[in-house]
Amino acid sequence: MRISIDGDLCIGAGQCALTSPDFFTQDDDGFGTVVPGREDGAQGPLVREAARACPVQAITVEEREG
Repeated sequence: MRISIDGDLCIGAGQCALTSPDFFTQDDDGFGTVVPGREDGAQGPLVREAARACPVQAITVEEREG
């Protein structure tokens, strides 16, 4: 799967980093970001849970085909 965060929507609540710290962190300004190198190939229920936990739905999780 591929994960991304819409920087225009993110409010820096930090729920993604708290829920799935292996895949999400916060930048110097406190906004959510995907850990470098983790954008592709993300696995696991915590990635989806982090997307659900985002209060502004800024996280996109896309399934990859094949």
